[in-house]
Amino acid sequence: MSNRFGPKGWTPERLGTLKGKTYVITGANSGAGFQATRLFLSRGARVIMMNRSARKSAIAIETLKKEFGASAEVSSVAMDLAVLASVREAATKLLDTVQQIDALICNAAIAQVASQQLTVDGFESQLGVNHFGHFLLCGQLFDRIESSAGRIVVVGSNGYKMGDNRIRFEDLNYDKNYSAWNAYAQSKLAQMVFAYELQRRVLAAGKSVNVLVCHPGASRTSLIRDTAGLATRVLATLLSPLAQSAERGSWPEVMCATEEGLEPEKYYGPTKFEMVGPVGECPLKAFTLEQEQASRLWAISEEKTNLSWSP
Repeated sequence: MSNRFGPKGWTPERLGTLKGKTYVITGANSGAGFQATRLFLSRGARVIMMNRSARKSAIAIETLKKEFGASAEVSSVAMDLAVLASVREAATKLLDTVQQIDALICNAAIAQVASQQLTVDGFESQLGVNHFGHFLLCGQLFDRIESSAGRIVVVGSNGYKMGDNRIRFEDLNYDKNYSAWNAYAQSKLAQMVFAYELQRRVLAAGKSVNVLVCHPGASRTSLIRDTAGLATRVLATLLSPLAQSAERGSWPEVMCATEEGLEPEKYYGPTKFEMVGPVGECPLKAFTLEQEQASRLWAISEEKTNLSWSP
């Protein structure tokens, strides 16, 4: 698969000025989300971080203002994706203060939760945070994004290929045979299936929202360190030298938020073994685009989040 951006792939050198642009990023106080924020600010954009921890957000903002100056337009809205009421409250607050959203980047995630945990709304924690929380947030912010002719960027993961390769509708919470890997894989597959279905619905409705899907590859972030069991953490530590920096891990989401001419039903990220290397288009498994699965997931997502949403 040739890279449309050439042998070096997409790099931030392609970014022009982003002055006047507003980007909203979930999970932006560390890792790839923080590095994406840095890139946006370096080009003059405004960034609103939606993070669970107000304390960590304050530290991140202080760090960014030291780097880019006191006038850097970076702020945060507290939001816990594991709590639907928190997502609703945060979305309302954001809409009260932000009149333009050029891109919503669904970057936050939890991974490899060692034993089954349920959110307050009764969802398996990874599915609840990674998919249902973001589904509700996208639905709440969609009209503002559309009025801005903006984008929704869903950050997937190559983990989507490592589980059952389908949404387990008969046992969404993995009450039977819970596996940290399989539950995580389902949560990322759900995010991607949702994104491609949203693409189709937006195109059918003639709406001016661009929906794109990317992945960070193998990046050195705290994602697994925070939630995984001991064996997975040890493996991640051993493989860490092979991974790329969190900054490079942020390039696919920044590209999807800014680059013109990207296409639907594509999957963008590092192209060398889909883990590191030049950023461009990656292969996509056909089961992510199955229409029946997508329609069923959309209906269940509306039901579970109590959101009636027709883009």
